[in-house]
Amino acid sequence: MDLAMDEFEKLVVAELDLLPDEVVDGLENLVFVIEDRPEDGSLDLLGVYEGYDLFDRANYGYGQLPDRIVLFREPLLTICDTEEQLRHEIHVTLVHEIAHYYGIDDEHLHELGWA
Repeated sequence: MDLAMDEFEKLVVAELDLLPDEVVDGLENLVFVIEDRPEDGSLDLLGVYEGYDLFDRANYGYGQLPDRIVLFREPLLTICDTEEQLRHEIHVTLVHEIAHYYGIDDEHLHELGWA
């Protein structure tokens, strides 16, 4: 599947808007970023949370840069054949990475069916 960055961004914003308020209302000092690929150039990683989870926020200093949730456009496009599949994968990736913000690890996400 091929989709220009601006169209991909629109899908990400639309999926963010669909997330329940109780999931997104607690997000602080966090930005969402879209990059083409991870630094290593692989297509295996769909997204990543970079920062301190909610329980480690005490480690923040004054003026700390925001944490980041990065979605990788090319890996997401590679695993999808349709826009519907892409929307689903973006949604799952957002939920997965936001869960890391809340301190939920991959093992628990797997138990919950989000990994």
